[in-house]
Amino acid sequence: MSNKIETLIRMANDISDFFNAEPDKEIAAKGVINHITRSWDPRMRSDIIAYLHEDGSELSDLAKNAVSQLN
Repeated sequence: MSNKIETLIRMANDISDFFNAEPDKEIAAKGVINHITRSWDPRMRSDIIAYLHEDGSELSDLAKNAVSQLN
């Protein structure tokens, strides 16, 4: 696994950890989605989506949920 994807995985999980305090996990997922959409370059989003489809095992459940909803 490349350092680039490892960094994206860590970032997605860190963002998810922040929003995971929200009891409603759909609201938490929307928070992750909004953060990634606003803050990440389209190539970064594309890479994390590809990782989810190829493997995704190192993403937290909330990160998986959010990334699966990115487009």
